[in-house]
Amino acid sequence: MSIDANGDVTIQGISLRSLPKVSLHDHLDGALRPATIIELADEIGLDLPESDPAALGRWFAKQSDSGSLVEYLKTFDLTTAVMQTQEGLTRVAREFVQDLAADGVIYGEVRWAPEQHLTRGLTLEQTVEAVQQGIEEGEDAADRDGRSIRVGQLITAMRHTDRALEIAELAVDFRGRGAVGFDIAGPEDGFPPSNHRKAFDYLAENFFPVTVHAGEAAGPASIRSALLDGRALRLGHGVRIAEDLQVVTQEGDEVQVQFGELARWVRDREIPLELSPSSNLQTGAIAAWGTTMADHPFDLLYQLGFAVTVNVDNRTMSATSLTRELALLVEAFEYDLDDLETFQFNAAAAAFLPVEEREELVEMIAEGFND
Repeated sequence: MSIDANGDVTIQGISLRSLPKVSLHDHLDGALRPATIIELADEIGLDLPESDPAALGRWFAKQSDSGSLVEYLKTFDLTTAVMQTQEGLTRVAREFVQDLAADGVIYGEVRWAPEQHLTRGLTLEQTVEAVQQGIEEGEDAADRDGRSIRVGQLITAMRHTDRALEIAELAVDFRGRGAVGFDIAGPEDGFPPSNHRKAFDYLAENFFPVTVHAGEAAGPASIRSALLDGRALRLGHGVRIAEDLQVVTQEGDEVQVQFGELARWVRDREIPLELSPSSNLQTGAIAAWGTTMADHPFDLLYQLGFAVTVNVDNRTMSATSLTRELALLVEAFEYDLDDLETFQFNAAAAAFLPVEEREELVEMIAEGFND
């Protein structure tokens, strides 16, 4: 693996940025350009800790590297503050898509919580429309630049509030108008999916796809609730499913593992794990295994046959991109192009799209990696 003067990573002579990718776990309010934050903050008179884009980017990365999800989430007070107008939401969504396209992403899902963007008078419906306008503008801009990308919205409810059913209804209302799935986010520990059973019942009755943040700040019990109460088709992070695995013996690269019932169910049913390596380090989600990328149970889960996918979670807070996350995994676990292709196939198969469109994504990935 090598890095050129422009910061692009090359593996086996191939630019990682040029390879077709699928991004499933990417927060809109965690992906703002620092320069955009500064401009939007100036418009509303919001004080920032730094006035230079590079310095502000470093501030976010430092504040987010606390080892605590609760502390990590506090950085979003700044980003959501500049996303309270139609113009602000549209701009952020447009740039979100453009940045994904520039990183080689051909399909992405953007998750965000409409209820967090109402302080300046917008309705829930207006926030979704503003984000969708930005997505479409970003897709058009990428197309003009010779890049093809499609992005769908994951309408998200905050798990520590009581609006989940209302947000679920909003998501279903926007089916076919940009919304492709539903999520719950926010502080995980103490706020299980079971608290929002009515919302999940409504989504199931309407056959609307669900992913649930689980297995990040809380363990297997949270994952169990995501599957049983949330009927989750994917697990947001899900990294702590590894706590339901017991290493029996380990000799060199050979590992014998005993599966718990939950881990076996997730593995055997091929329930996708939306793993976010850098974020998982920052929030302490992998503290049980260590503090470096090489300690991340990503490789253990991959080798055991779990449907692992690679994601950024929050590009601004982790100062990262999908290309960088893949590079970090290559460095830590010596993956090759075949491994990286497998991760993209897993993500394409897990996308909240009709099967025909998922098959098209798989073909696009195969062609891109073969070329």
